[in-house]
Amino acid sequence: MIPVVFIVSCYDAGVEFVSLGGGSFLMGTEEVWFEGDGEGPVREVVLSPYQIAATAVTNDEFAAFVEATGHVTLAEQEGWSFVFGGLLPDDFQPTRGVVGAEWWRQVEGACWSQPEGPQSSVEDRGNHPVVHVSWFDAAACAAWYGARLPSEAEWEHAARGGLVQARLPWGDEMSPDGQPRLNIWEGEFPSHNTAEDGYVGTAPVDEYEPNGFGLYNCSGNVWEWCADWFENRFPPERPLVDPIGPPQGRIRAIRGGSYLCHDSYCNRYRVAARHANEPSSTTGNMGFRLAADADAEVGPGAASKVR
Repeated sequence: MIPVVFIVSCYDAGVEFVSLGGGSFLMGTEEVWFEGDGEGPVREVVLSPYQIAATAVTNDEFAAFVEATGHVTLAEQEGWSFVFGGLLPDDFQPTRGVVGAEWWRQVEGACWSQPEGPQSSVEDRGNHPVVHVSWFDAAACAAWYGARLPSEAEWEHAARGGLVQARLPWGDEMSPDGQPRLNIWEGEFPSHNTAEDGYVGTAPVDEYEPNGFGLYNCSGNVWEWCADWFENRFPPERPLVDPIGPPQGRIRAIRGGSYLCHDSYCNRYRVAARHANEPSSTTGNMGFRLAADADAEVGPGAASKVR
């Protein structure tokens, strides 16, 4: 394996990028958790050097993009988004639910700046990950920063933090020394969350210890959009060099799990775990992380500065 070199660069909107030297790593797992997710087989992947943000994009960072560009998210255009029912007050107005997953409620007015509807705001959540953003919103924000969304391979390589085939960004143990390291559902889903990790909903993007590459919250907190169309089969060539997924598709890959992941139904907070959603989907547990080519100059408004 080629050694990885990383340097943290800070920009004036608070975004921190970690420069990774690329090289080869073992992607996926031989463990079969969800047959249709295509987590295996383990395959060697070779990556070119790239940059990736240390954290998911925050509400403050997304607000800077919106203020500069006037961007209106898809949830704002549609007038609603999906909110986890357990985060709504008991006297909240009746809402429509998703059949078979009734904990998801269709809340009028829910969007990135009002995560639980019109009675909520992000005033005290500036350092929490932005949510209720579609793949298109995420890609637009990334472009404004002179960045892009990471490929699945880049995301997993960075999330592993230099460890080989560990289940989590820091190893295999869920809570080393008894200390929580991720924000997931604890208790009985969906009726009771003990919040032993400190949070019922989202946590700050830099909560808990970073992995070996300096990335935070690659497991749990919020799902993160990737650039790739989702596919559960992989080309036979080995090694795969800078793979980017199929050229077209219906659903986009998301990685990392969220604060709603629970072992009883969804332990996709593992670094090899994969899932997907329609690119137009918006929910209260999906955000994104920025990435860029190694030589890209990234920062607020970087795309307009290049023109």
